[in-house]
Amino acid sequence: MDIFKTMASFDYEQVVFCQDASSGLRAVIAIHDTTLGPALGGCRMWTYATESEAVVDALRLARGMTYKAAVAGLNYGGGKAVIIGDPLTDKNEALFRAFGRYVQSLAGRYITAEDVGTGTREMDWIRLETPYVTGVSPSSGGGGDPSPMTALGVFRSIQAALKEVFGSEDPAGRTVAVQGLGSVGFRLCELLHGAGANLVVADLREEAVARAIHAFGAGRADPDGIVDVDCDVFAPCALGGVINDRTISRLHCRIVAGSANNQLAEDRHGSELEARGILYVPDYVANAGGVIHVADEMQGYSPERVRTRVDQIYDRVRDVLAMARKKGIPANQAADRLAEERIAVLRQVRSTYVVHH
Repeated sequence: MDIFKTMASFDYEQVVFCQDASSGLRAVIAIHDTTLGPALGGCRMWTYATESEAVVDALRLARGMTYKAAVAGLNYGGGKAVIIGDPLTDKNEALFRAFGRYVQSLAGRYITAEDVGTGTREMDWIRLETPYVTGVSPSSGGGGDPSPMTALGVFRSIQAALKEVFGSEDPAGRTVAVQGLGSVGFRLCELLHGAGANLVVADLREEAVARAIHAFGAGRADPDGIVDVDCDVFAPCALGGVINDRTISRLHCRIVAGSANNQLAEDRHGSELEARGILYVPDYVANAGGVIHVADEMQGYSPERVRTRVDQIYDRVRDVLAMARKKGIPANQAADRLAEERIAVLRQVRSTYVVHH
């Protein structure tokens, strides 16, 4: 791939390639935009088929973080890191401490956090090398696992979408198809079940499906076939790209709202969902609870403050949908505009040089 051409096309600031032979570290750190503040974004560990695939994932995720932080009202830019490796077999302290030294070398331009394939243990290892890490364990001064707040934000997004489509935010009696039962997906099921929703679930792990069936009386679907389920809400909570040319025609829902990043394989799929009468809640608006959680650690973690801010995701979704109606554009484009407008305003403010002592 032509890395500089790609960076120029979407205004990326920096891409860092990290390698440490002794620990086996192979990682990419992508910084998209730091207008609003230092780039904040998780560190994903995944078994990428190629190095190019890892770079593309880091770039897409970093750009998404810029928009996520902007719409959430945070004073952070967007960044992301990916580590090439199997999260089930390749994790070790030396590898994450080596990664932490690369984060430290950026002197605060990038702040890392947990993501798919990493957790608080790995963040605690990184913290041994750099202060520029969030999502660490409570014993290390952090807020711990951010997935409960991510799930809460998605739940509030679903409520906002239900209000828009059906006139009531109450999930009771509604059918929600949840794809992916990881930390966020399972907690989302807990919240929906507690609110009286009917659940259909799918996951590659049979034990996760069995657990959801036992806990929530959920129906079962095949991981690929869950897009065919007749439901009110389809909640993608696994990996991205699930809304694509192959799946859009198979959807039988009124709402798409979930925690997965980059749910639309291409931006045009937002328009195609709208054309089919399906309301899409932009993923980076819905799943912002996690970044709100980890960002709060930078000012001294407060559970009450975090929950209040995550509850406000409901209002953020309503704002996006209101702009979409006013401008006559799909919701994903409306969310992008809100983010870009905030960045543009702050870019003008920060063009005035101020001496810092």
